[in-house]
Formats: sequence, C-alpha cells, structure tokens
Amino acid sequence: MGPVAARRGAQALADAGAAALAVFGVAGALSAHLHNGALFCPERVVDEDGHAYAADLAWRASLQQRLAASLHMEGALLSVASPLLTPADKASAHQHCAALAVDMESAAVAAVARERGLPFVVLRAIVDEARDAIPTALNDSVDAWGRPRPLHLMAALCRHPSVLGELPRLYSRMQRATQALRAAAEATGPTLGWHR
Repeated sequence: MGPVAARRGAQALADAGAAALAVFGVAGALSAHLHNGALFCPERVVDEDGHAYAADLAWRASLQQRLAASLHMEGALLSVASPLLTPADKASAHQHCAALAVDMESAAVAAVARERGLPFVVLRAIVDEARDAIPTALNDSVDAWGRPRPLHLMAALCRHPSVLGELPRLYSRMQRATQALRAAAEATGPTLGWHR
C-alpha cells in the first residue's frame, strides 16, 4: 500500500514490458453519493500537490460497456500519502479537491504511466463511506499488502477494547467491496477490458 510501493510496482511492470497500467482495488468515499460496494472508474486522478492525470478514454468506455449501471464514471479520485480516517478529514478533502473518492496509490501509478507513455485506468470499489470513521488504533494493524497483522491487531484491541465493536462493520464493508471487485474482474477479464 502507499504511493512509494505503487510507484515502484508500476515502474517494474513498465520495465517488464507492460503495455498499460491499471489500479484495481478499494478506496474510501469522499462524496455522500458513493456507497459501500459501489464501483468507481474516475475520469482523472489528482494528488495533494495539484497534479492531475486523465484516465484513458477508450479503456473507461470499455469498462462502462462491460459493467453498465454498476459503475460510477464521473469525477475525480484523490490520491494521498496517508489515509483519511475521519468524516471531517474526508469532508475537508472533498471540499478542497472536489474529488469523489480517495486512495493512496493511483496518482503514483498514473505518474509512471504518463512518464512511460502508457494508457492507465483506475477501478476502485468503495469500502468506507464519507460518513464512516476508521478507528485510528487499527491504522497500523495491516501490512503493506493490506493483510491483517495479528500481533499489532491484538495489541490495538488490548489498548482500545471499544474498537472490537467496530470490527464486524468494517469486515462487512470490506466483504461488500471485494465482492464488487470480484464481479467486475469476472465481467471484464484478466485485462480489465483493455485491448490495443
């Protein structure tokens, strides 16, 4: 997770001969119009420094054709260096950047795509909604791949036992998002609908 790892991964793919770059995974909503499990394919990605990257039009059209009504196609995705954990942080980012959702990797991948002259697209499923808070205590409980770190999680729960009550909601949100991604992958194939 994060922009440094995303950039490194995108560069490695480009060096290996990738003809296009896609970001596929989960994001948080900044807009109240994006709900848990919704698929978002933004027109552009923006970062905290004001850089903007337009997604490939033809690739987005291919995704729209395959995913139809389940796909949100309008607006921008904001990429940040650190997660936005509170509704206030999300509202501030939404007001400042007019982006509809947030992640930590897409701008880094988009920058590599621009440098290498490659088409890119983003397809994200929404996990947390704009009004959802993510307990700060859980922020260090996942590794760089997004997998739980059991010892860190147990330590966080010991220090903040009230967080235990949040886990079923968070699990349900992630399940709904991953089901949406699985369905999208089945509908679009291994290239996410991209072709030369």
